[in-house]
Order: sequence, then structure tokens, then C-alpha cells
Amino acid sequence: QLQLVESGGGLVQPGGSLRLSCAASAFTFDYYVIGWFRQAPGKGREGVACIGSIDSSTYYADSVKGRFAIFRDNAKNTAHLQMNGLKPEDTAVYYCAALRRGSPSVQDMCVLALGDYWGQGTQVTVSS
Repeated sequence: QLQLVESGGGLVQPGGSLRLSCAASAFTFDYYVIGWFRQAPGKGREGVACIGSIDSSTYYADSVKGRFAIFRDNAKNTAHLQMNGLKPEDTAVYYCAALRRGSPSVQDMCVLALGDYWGQGTQVTVSS
């Protein structure tokens, strides 16, 4: 059983930055593709960014390209989402998820919102 714990959410002004972190309780962290998802009130869950397990290939939703960056540290069992240029429409609960590597692809994980394990979520609010 893999447990994921997100941290780093909060209130930030438009144009500001936040870094979200996802800590995993598993020595096999590098077996998993990791993704960040978000869900705003009244909306479905959206894949924001996903990263491969070994080659660290990445996929980003069009809405965050050029502003967000996903990266991972397999030695520390952690993954991060650096969010810059935040906009009010980025306001949502952000979730970290892990998917056992193999098929489907990194892109599929994000587009189809796939995950074998999910964290509890962290709130990000962008407001002046």
C-alpha cells in the first residue's frame, strides 16, 4: 500500500508562486508514474501534470504549460509541482496520484485521470 501526502497549498495573490510537495511512503517510489490533479468546486478532476517513473518524461495540461513544472526525487520519495504565474482559475484542491509504471502512458494518466493511489489533497486559492 502506497500512501501519498500533499503539502504546500495556501492562499496566494494572482501572479504569485507556490510549490506543492507529495511525499510517498514506499521504497518502490520509482515504480510509479506520478501525477498532479486538481478539482475546482462544481468541476471534474483535471490532470495538471504527470511525470514518468524512470525517464521523467512529462505531460502538462495546456492550461498550465509554461507556468507549472513537475519534478521528482526518487531518492527522497518525493514529487513536486512548482506553480508560477498563478491565476484565479488555478484555484482548486490539488491531489497527488501514483500509477504503477507500464501501460498506460504518462499522457494517458493525466488525460484520463488515472491513479492507483491518491493523496488527500491540498487547497490552493489564488485571490487578491
